[in-house]
Amino acid sequence: MAERRRLAEYQTKRDFARTREPAGDDDFTRGGNSFVVQRHRARRRHYDLRLELDGVLVSWAVPKGPTLDPDVRRMAVHVEDHPREYADFEGVIPRGQYGGGDVIVWDRGTWEPAETDDPAQAIRDGNLHFDLHGDKLAGRFVLVRRGQSTSDKEQWLLLHKHDEHARKGWEADDHPKSVKTGRTNDEVAADPEATWHSDRPASRAAVPTRLPPPNRDELAALDKLDGKGTWDFDGHRLNLTNLDKVLVPAAEDATAVTKRDLIAYYATIAPVMLPYLADRPLNAHRFPNGIGKPGFWQKEAPGHAPKWLRRWYNDRADSDEAHCYLVPDSAAALAWLANYGALELHAWTSRIPDVEHPTWALFDIDPGPRTRFEDVLLLARLHRTALERLGLEGRPKVTGQRGIQVWVPVEPRYTYDETRAWTETVSRLIGRTVPDLVSWQWEKSKRGGLARLDYTQNVINKTLVAPYSVRPRPGAPVSVPLEWDELDEEDLRPDGWTIRTVADRLADKGDPFAPLLGLPQHLPEL
Repeated sequence: MAERRRLAEYQTKRDFARTREPAGDDDFTRGGNSFVVQRHRARRRHYDLRLELDGVLVSWAVPKGPTLDPDVRRMAVHVEDHPREYADFEGVIPRGQYGGGDVIVWDRGTWEPAETDDPAQAIRDGNLHFDLHGDKLAGRFVLVRRGQSTSDKEQWLLLHKHDEHARKGWEADDHPKSVKTGRTNDEVAADPEATWHSDRPASRAAVPTRLPPPNRDELAALDKLDGKGTWDFDGHRLNLTNLDKVLVPAAEDATAVTKRDLIAYYATIAPVMLPYLADRPLNAHRFPNGIGKPGFWQKEAPGHAPKWLRRWYNDRADSDEAHCYLVPDSAAALAWLANYGALELHAWTSRIPDVEHPTWALFDIDPGPRTRFEDVLLLARLHRTALERLGLEGRPKVTGQRGIQVWVPVEPRYTYDETRAWTETVSRLIGRTVPDLVSWQWEKSKRGGLARLDYTQNVINKTLVAPYSVRPRPGAPVSVPLEWDELDEEDLRPDGWTIRTVADRLADKGDPFAPLLGLPQHLPEL
């Protein structure tokens, strides 16, 4: 196989009996267009630029790193092709092995050849123009071969063109953190678990494995705590406080909810809920003193949060924005958030590190004061009809308050601008069929009490409530996914399930959103 011959140099440099690096004998399906830049500290620090082409990663070592400054030329040494599996590697190659040192995924995304229909031939000719769409790197780049080095490696020049993405004075070393985990090379080197094991599958696009529920002993230990105390749960020790404080008052058909109840709920619902939070920065709506007092949004991870909680650093954030987000990845993380007073959880619709490309397109049916729930149901059914005609899978979700949302899974290839434009077109087509129910005014006071089909939620860091999140209303209603035919049930209510009853629903109906997880749908042209 041609690809395997192309990996011969890579393979001969490595003793696979001593290193767990991938040998490159997986599927060589062609057609991918990913790229990765890895910051690699071996004998010398350098950056490895790798472009997926014809089943392998064509690679250049860039000692000073790529730059967005169009007036700077960077030396790039053409090195051996690498297996595609290498693109997800972040960790430590053992000392004494080839390339021994620490590596982070400094940037990644997709690339496209420019000014050629045959990028492989352009590389052979020594002149490749290409566009990068990454978290850090963007715009038109050029690789130009300039001769041979003393080590028989081809020397090239890497430069950025003058375009809208060009930035004077831009240096790679000013942006030292991984787009995969938010860690620096020092942090990876200090973590013994960072050593790469190629038999552990990459998790970038994987659907998270369903976790086991908490065991009875753990829940019994929570019940026995007298107001506060230490709870050993899910492999972690949590210091819990004010367990008997009422966070949510009783409703007509639901009892009051204490912090203990909230912790138990999120610990128990975690196996079902975490797949909707995995790899996603979190915005938490906190009510530490209960919903009787105003809550507030918390985006920045608090400094006192335990080190075992996963974090993501947003290098693109402005000075007045949150930079460090929590990324819940365990039942213990949800329990800690509940103890922290995080009643309501909103996750980003994109996943780290590729936060510019959402995995959900969202429709939010936002009722006005004059909107009856029957009107909301009619609008939701019109969304069902529209998706059926477009050949797309999606599901509705009651918000736990008054509205309904429709979630449509998409392949993370579209920008937020693209998903927002697409959902706006569909929303306006739906709105035309029932103009007496819908207003397009931005301000609620100008809508005449009508509903709004809100497509504007398709923006980075603008979130909707996560599936199975609690809502800050008496009785603690829950936002619950539905099957489409449930919209036709006479007793359906948008706040019909609470933290006391949603477990029975799951036992009876399962999770209607589960088939949507990881579904890589393309949005049809409209």
